[in-house]
Amino acid sequence: MRRIVAAAVLAAMCALSACKKTGEGEYEVQKPVVGTQSDTVHTPSVDVSTETTSVTTPKVEVKKDTSKVRVPKVEVKKPDSTK
Repeated sequence: MRRIVAAAVLAAMCALSACKKTGEGEYEVQKPVVGTQSDTVHTPSVDVSTETTSVTTPKVEVKKDTSKVRVPKVEVKKPDSTK
């Protein structure tokens, strides 16, 4: 188990040492082939800005409805306790 962990640590160290920054947004990466081969990788750039826009909201009118609504009427009759 210790050998596997040591091999993983060694592989991670080799992977991290195979890259070096060559400029703004550029990294040189070495490929593991017979010998070494270097390629330059360009990272993407992102421009973030804000923009002002106008939004039109609809006008909503609320009218009071005066129509009659039928509601059930419930009456509870208590039992006669004199029996």
